[in-house]
Amino acid sequence: MADGNFVQIAPLMREPGVMEIKTPPKLQPSANGAMICGMDVGSTTVKYVLASPSGEVISQAYERHNTKQGEKVLQFLSRLEAQHDFTPQRDRIFFTGSGAGLIAPAVGAKVIQEVVAVAASVERLHPDVRFVSEIGGEDMKTIFFNGNGTTKSKQVLMQSACSGGTGTFIEKTARKLQIAPEALSEMRYTGHTLHKISSKCGIFAEADANTLLKAGVTVDEIIASLFEAVVYQNLATLTRGNTPLPEVLLLGGPNLFFRGLQEAWRLHLTHIWQERKIAMPNGKAPEEYIVVPKDALYYAALGCIEVALGEQHTIGIYQGMKKLQWWIDEGQYEEKKKQGRGGLCDSADNLKTFIDVYSKMDATSQANIELRATTTTVEKKKLDRVVVGCDFGSTTAKAVCLGPDKELLFSCYALSKGNPIEDAKSLFSQLREAIGDGEILGLGITGYGKDLLKGILGADCGVVETIAHASAGLHYFPDADCICDVGGVDVKIMILKNGTVSDFRLNSQCSSGNGAFLQGVAERFGIPLSEMADKAFLAQAMPQLSMGCGVFLQSDIVNQQRKGWQAEEILAALCAILPLNVWIYAGGMNNLNQVGKKFILQGGTHKNLAVVKTQVDFIRSKVPDADVVVHPYSGEAGAIGAALVSLDWWEKGGRSQFRGFDVIEKLTYLTTTAKDTVCNWCPVNCQRSFIDVQLPGGLGREWSKVPLSLGWERVIVNNSCAKGLVEDLNEMKVIKAGIEKTKHAFPNIADMVRQEGFRRVTASA
Repeated sequence: MADGNFVQIAPLMREPGVMEIKTPPKLQPSANGAMICGMDVGSTTVKYVLASPSGEVISQAYERHNTKQGEKVLQFLSRLEAQHDFTPQRDRIFFTGSGAGLIAPAVGAKVIQEVVAVAASVERLHPDVRFVSEIGGEDMKTIFFNGNGTTKSKQVLMQSACSGGTGTFIEKTARKLQIAPEALSEMRYTGHTLHKISSKCGIFAEADANTLLKAGVTVDEIIASLFEAVVYQNLATLTRGNTPLPEVLLLGGPNLFFRGLQEAWRLHLTHIWQERKIAMPNGKAPEEYIVVPKDALYYAALGCIEVALGEQHTIGIYQGMKKLQWWIDEGQYEEKKKQGRGGLCDSADNLKTFIDVYSKMDATSQANIELRATTTTVEKKKLDRVVVGCDFGSTTAKAVCLGPDKELLFSCYALSKGNPIEDAKSLFSQLREAIGDGEILGLGITGYGKDLLKGILGADCGVVETIAHASAGLHYFPDADCICDVGGVDVKIMILKNGTVSDFRLNSQCSSGNGAFLQGVAERFGIPLSEMADKAFLAQAMPQLSMGCGVFLQSDIVNQQRKGWQAEEILAALCAILPLNVWIYAGGMNNLNQVGKKFILQGGTHKNLAVVKTQVDFIRSKVPDADVVVHPYSGEAGAIGAALVSLDWWEKGGRSQFRGFDVIEKLTYLTTTAKDTVCNWCPVNCQRSFIDVQLPGGLGREWSKVPLSLGWERVIVNNSCAKGLVEDLNEMKVIKAGIEKTKHAFPNIADMVRQEGFRRVTASA
């Protein structure tokens, strides 16, 4: 790294904006043999590069900080002092990144704006580059280079307020689909059918992925579609109509580690250059001008060194670790006391009392299972005649067996494999082992996979989720006034009058109040789901988070990390804000007094006692004499409700059409999403998916554009209306006749008023 230029930039706006970068003076070697350290404290990782006085790289490393940015920086500095003789008062240090502001002054470092740092290293190492895309954990930026030499100018556009299109955006969906990081890095973009996934908002993208998941779209196609969305977001939003010219540089962890993302970039950039007739320099292939450096993670840290070589030798003198150690041990906590609020419980005694009461309500807790095992000698009942209820949710599939007397005899669950059919095979394998030769009197299913699986499994009752959860709550608490079900990706609030649902609120488009958001943040911090509540209760203080949109909440979390708040404190704050998001933001219920006094909490999220604590505190702050209880089988409530509906159907004379364990175990299926699956019955042209399943007695569809042999049945998904469920004109006539019959039976009152209200009346002679 010899002589060259570095750059300066005006402060970035919160929303994407365009900025001009100016070119400053020439570089010169660091004086007195001082080494230079460039430290990039990002939203998810910390990276450092140690260089010699002339700028040659000596050492570099990166690690995830799991919200403990200060601790990770301290660890790196200890390593540098011990292994490379990085010395206070002699050597120099420069910081960049979203978390640099609070830490840098403690060690004497100068803070360099991260776009300045990236642009500096790019100009030094790649003087011919015309376009840079850097994708980080929770932000992304693009840089356009125009002109040459002293006339060279740069434009920067940056997005940091939303996670859409970032590394977290991809990793969060991959965790939901149970994809290991190693497998994710090798997943491909080319060769897969692509589906529409929102690229502008991470929350909408999650909703789109959920829709594809419950429709049976393969995991490979969903991830390929995510890569498509990321590149589209960069090219559509962060270029502002400018054309990325060759040579192109792709930086940041996602661009480096995700093979499929690189493939998506190459395909789209090549198409843009062909469409806009951009000639390739020297006649080379377009792919040769799309570069992903092997050290793409370190360009911001390398840029710090470039900037340092152009600064005065007295700037950025390393002051040692003592002040940073004090800030980690004491200083940050003093600051937190001023900014935040107390923990979830005001005393250890109150916490113990709460846990003693509410842990006993969960019949599936390990303590209660052990208690029942030691206090009962009743022989385990045989599952000879049962009804089965299944809840195919977004993150787990649950099943229960009820006897004819409505007693719960067995329950099991399976983590979602990202495909409802595979989830069903896993779940029914456990059921088969439990039931054996017993008789299944009826099968009810609910959840996201209901519509897809009903015909495949031979289910007798497809139960709407609100009905299933209301049935389960009222079965155990007939006097309930309100049931609040917080699941993995949705929130349901059911208001009850005289044992029936009189009103309900449903939120499934925003993640701010659901369990998957909590789980996703905990996993990013490296905290297992089973330990989340314990960690949250340890927090003596917690930051104030803002109620509302999950995107803004995610941004708020990043800001709190920068201020030094630790993982357990942020988790406690998330639990504390959850009731506001559930009742006010999602439910729109500002006056709980009107609801009643008996509140039932159910759904898998309420197995987390920290969430229950905040829910109880919030409800009682609005209704002081409220009776707040947790469903004894909160995670299995949906499956219990489906079983109860199925039992009621059987008692009225129904006879089960369940296909049997052998059929489900041997299920073979194919998924097709192509040009021939597009629905042409209306101008919307839905990109449907055909899921073809081999089943006994399958009629096949030899006449279809996608032919199907005898012994196979077709399920059509990803359609927007009933018309999309058919392929044949005769089938369409039946559908239209049904629609007209419904219109006639239930006329549109607005149309009737419009016709009658504006009808011209002629006076009689």
